[in-house]
Amino acid sequence: MKNTRYILAIAIMAILIAAAVSTGAPGTARPEGTAIGQYPAVMFNETPVQYAQANGVDLGYRDFGSGEPLLMIEGFGATMDNWNRTFIGILASKYHVYIYDHRGMGYSADNQINAQGNAAPSISSYADDAAALMAALGYDSMNVYGVSMGSSVSQQLAIDHPERVLKLVLDSSTYSVRIPETRLLREFIESAANNSTLSEGIHEEARANLAWNGSFNGLSGIKKDVMLVVGTNDVMTPDAVSVQMAGQINGSWLVRFKGLPHVGSHYAPIEYGENALTFLGMDQSPLNRQ
Repeated sequence: MKNTRYILAIAIMAILIAAAVSTGAPGTARPEGTAIGQYPAVMFNETPVQYAQANGVDLGYRDFGSGEPLLMIEGFGATMDNWNRTFIGILASKYHVYIYDHRGMGYSADNQINAQGNAAPSISSYADDAAALMAALGYDSMNVYGVSMGSSVSQQLAIDHPERVLKLVLDSSTYSVRIPETRLLREFIESAANNSTLSEGIHEEARANLAWNGSFNGLSGIKKDVMLVVGTNDVMTPDAVSVQMAGQINGSWLVRFKGLPHVGSHYAPIEYGENALTFLGMDQSPLNRQ
C-alpha cells in the first residue's frame, strides 16, 4: 500500500514537471479565453511577456485585471504558463494579478549573482527576488499567493520582508521538506536534482529546497492576515502540515478542500479562486472603538 501511494505521488509530480517544460496547464477544462459565468476570460497566449529587473536578473512576467496588486509565486519546476487560466481569471476579476517566472525558469534570465553575493539560488534569494520585483513594478507592497515551493518562498518573503506583504495565501505548503510528513516530496526533489534531463533552473530550485533550513521558528513572527489552503488528499504536503503551520500563525485561516490533491487549483479552479477572493476581500482590521 505504501509503495502504491509512493508511485502515485511520484506520478502526479512527474506530470507537473512535464507540464512545466511544455506549454499546457494541468486541469484546464475550458479553451483559453472562455469566460466563466461572471468572470472575464484570461488569455495567456495573447498577453505579452514583460520584463523587470530584480537583483540583477531580468524576470519575465504577465499581468491581468485591475485593483489591488496580487503577486502569484509559482511552485517547483513550474513556470507562469502552468497556472490554471480559470483560476487566474477569477483572481483578475477583482485584483491586478501578476504572474512571473523564477530566475533561471521560463522567460526569466539564467541565474546570476544574487543579493547575498552567492551564485546559487536559495529559498531566501527567491524571496528577495519577489520583493525586488514588487519594487520594480512600482509597489511598496502586494498581496501574495504562493503555491507549493512558491508557498515556501512566500513564507520567507513574509519573514524577511514583512513590509512587502499585505495579505498572504499559502497553498499546498510545508515549512520544510525535511520533516517526516513530506518524505515523498523530499524524495521527489532529490530525484529531480539528480535527473540530468531536467533544466538547470529546475536543478537550482531542487538544491534550494533541499538546502532550506525551514520557516517553522519564524512563522509565529508573521503578523499578517494569512490563509492556508490544502487538499485533504495532498500526499506531498499533507494537510496535517498546514494544521501545524496554522497553529504557529496567530489568527490565520485554514481551508481544507476535501478529496483534492497537491495544488488543488488545477483541479477545482473555481472553488479555489472564489475562496481566495473571499479571504482577500475580507476586512479583518479591528473595530475602532471610541
